[in-house]
Amino acid sequence: MLHEQGFTGRVEESLERRLGRKLDPKLADVGRLLFFDRISNLHNDNTCAGCHAPTNGFGDSQPMAIGIQSNLLVGPHRLGPRNQRRTPTVVNVAFYPRLMWNGRFAALSGDPFNNALGYQFPLPEGVSKFGPNNSRYPHLLVAQAHMPPTELNEAAGFTGVLDGINPRLQVFDDGKGMRVPGLDASGWRNDAIRDVVVQRLNAVPEYVQKFGGPVDIDMFAKAIAEFEFTLVRANAPLDRFARGDTGAMTVSQKHGALLFFGKANCVACHGVRGESNEMFSDFRMHNIGVPQIAPAFGPGKGNTIFDGPDENEDFGLEQVTGEIGDRYKFRTSPLRNLAVQPAFFHNGAFVRLEDAVRHHLDVIASLKNYDAAKAGVAPDLVGRTAPVDKVSATLDPKLGKAVALTEQEFADLVDFLRNGLLDERVKPGEMCKLVPDKLPSGPQFLKFEGCR
Repeated sequence: MLHEQGFTGRVEESLERRLGRKLDPKLADVGRLLFFDRISNLHNDNTCAGCHAPTNGFGDSQPMAIGIQSNLLVGPHRLGPRNQRRTPTVVNVAFYPRLMWNGRFAALSGDPFNNALGYQFPLPEGVSKFGPNNSRYPHLLVAQAHMPPTELNEAAGFTGVLDGINPRLQVFDDGKGMRVPGLDASGWRNDAIRDVVVQRLNAVPEYVQKFGGPVDIDMFAKAIAEFEFTLVRANAPLDRFARGDTGAMTVSQKHGALLFFGKANCVACHGVRGESNEMFSDFRMHNIGVPQIAPAFGPGKGNTIFDGPDENEDFGLEQVTGEIGDRYKFRTSPLRNLAVQPAFFHNGAFVRLEDAVRHHLDVIASLKNYDAAKAGVAPDLVGRTAPVDKVSATLDPKLGKAVALTEQEFADLVDFLRNGLLDERVKPGEMCKLVPDKLPSGPQFLKFEGCR
């Protein structure tokens, strides 16, 4: 079955060949420091690692992300206003041709290692900033690393922001952190924010020394991307089995894999061949009927204005394309290392893998019977659930028919997903080793629950 699917179990070893070079350990270590350092965060209270938690495979420790104005914990007790979606993992993201839940960052070639056609981003970057064959951006991750510091609710904050945002968001101006630059002549503030980040970096002698001279935003982005390249973890039991280690998988996991590729037909979207890069995603956009949940809007609750008349919906791809036919479509989630995720789907609507699988097997029934409290989501996400008929009306046809599995088949499928696709190196004991005690800008200020 794996041979028919073109699955080799060797995607991890292809990284340097596709980069066309060896990884740079010194640059990657600078990127690691930056990943944990609040220096690129104008609000001074979050970092990349605040949302990409080492205890969760550098994915979210929450069902829905909490960025600025947090309590500085990273883990199950993190508190603060929620953003709109769950933070995706950066483990193995080097192989993703399309990034983010609404797919707004993409390699137009379909290959993140190939910028022959350039990279597509929302405005103001568009398709010109990271254009075709620009040697400054050899990989999609290098381009994408320019973006997080510009996100107001994740990193920059709202201090002093009066222009270019919905006036209701001004309630999140807490007067803390740095004043966020106003709109520049282009009508945007992204470059202005990056300029401030560069000034902050160059004010820290250790960063200037590590970069070998004055720092610019491209150097910052390349360092972050280099660290992310070191986070490839694709040596799960299935990979070892595919390479010839027939004892790498249990009988249950083998049965589950056969169901995944066969009767349950999970592979219809969670593909492994071609542009999927053995990541168990077709990286396309689908409406799979995920129940719509949202926090209430306001300080300490949620700092994103959701879609719909009651502001409790997430329109997904429609936010990017403006096409109503793209409503509720989200990028197929890659499935490697699910065992370290605390929640599933773009909004964490399910916190148990078993429930997420049951949803796929019978989406209509799952939507009809969905109860956020019974699903186990956080209390602040229970009270605002959008009507399910809106979501089910445009459901992807692939999910229109229920799939019946026996109890044993279901257990085998879950075992395969949880354990057969798990690289042991993503467990907290390993990933927590990457947390620095001290940073060039000062001591580590975040507390990572689950890391010693």
